[in-house]
Amino acid sequence: MANITLYELDGCPHCAKVISKLDELGLEYDSVMVPSSHSQRDAVKEVSGQTGVPVLVDEEHDVDAMPESDDIVEYLEETYGKAAA
Repeated sequence: MANITLYELDGCPHCAKVISKLDELGLEYDSVMVPSSHSQRDAVKEVSGQTGVPVLVDEEHDVDAMPESDDIVEYLEETYGKAAA
């Protein structure tokens, strides 16, 4: 099991942006696909308190529920990319 979990929606361009960064950095992650209907997104709401995606959880770095694709990409780069080296 990976330390990183991504809550995502199939076809979501914001999610694709995060997935691209995860792949670029060679990071393993677990994917939790959420339903397209916001009213049925109980899993992501339980974790983050909201129904939007993407949401990233990084247990290794105590990130409980980071929303917003730009913030996630920046976090991943700072934590796992060249900036972290």
